[in-house]
Parts: sequence; structure tokens; C-alpha cells
Amino acid sequence: MINVFLDDVRPCPSGFVVARSAEECLLLLSVSEVNILSLDFELGLGEPNGLAVVQGIIVSGKYPKEVFVHSSSMLGRAQMVQALRGANPPGVKIHDGPMPSHVLEAAAGDSRNA
Repeated sequence: MINVFLDDVRPCPSGFVVARSAEECLLLLSVSEVNILSLDFELGLGEPNGLAVVQGIIVSGKYPKEVFVHSSSMLGRAQMVQALRGANPPGVKIHDGPMPSHVLEAAAGDSRNA
């Protein structure tokens, strides 16, 4: 099981696999079981955004166990959270905002113990 951090510019936290594009993120989700997914909205000019990832997740039905939407785009973050909550995936925790320090510390610790 992996943790995935989708962002085109921010550094990837310890304990996460980075995806720099929507396509890369959807590929990771399709081939891996994902525990925590942290999503950005804006992924570069003219590139599919984080909402495309959310829509891909909903269509595939392959959800991570927990989703954080860390985007600084207020509108993009709201659209992604609304779409995820609207899909109402059973057992999936959806957070409107970045990962708190205890989540980051636990993920980093898990990667050191793997």
C-alpha cells in the first residue's frame, strides 16, 4: 500500500510517492492500493487538473482510503471536495485541506519502518 502526493511544484513529503501530473496520479491509483492521497488542483498551464483526477477516481470506483485536498486554489479545492463527497464512497475519509503534521509524521515513520 502506498501514499500518493499529487503536485506539480511542491516537494513530496517523506513516505509518499509523488505524481507530477493527473495522468501519473491516475496510473498510480490504477496499479496500486493507495492509503492516503493528497491532491493539488492546478497542475500546469493547459494540463489536466486535480478535478480530472477526482473524476477519474469516481468513474473507476478505485478510491484511496483517505483523501486530503491541499490545493491553494479555493475554487478548485471546493470543486474536488464537493465531487468526492457527492460520490459518497463508503469508508473513504475526505478532508478539505492539507494533511496535518501527525498524518505526515505517521506516513514518514511508516516508510522508515517498511
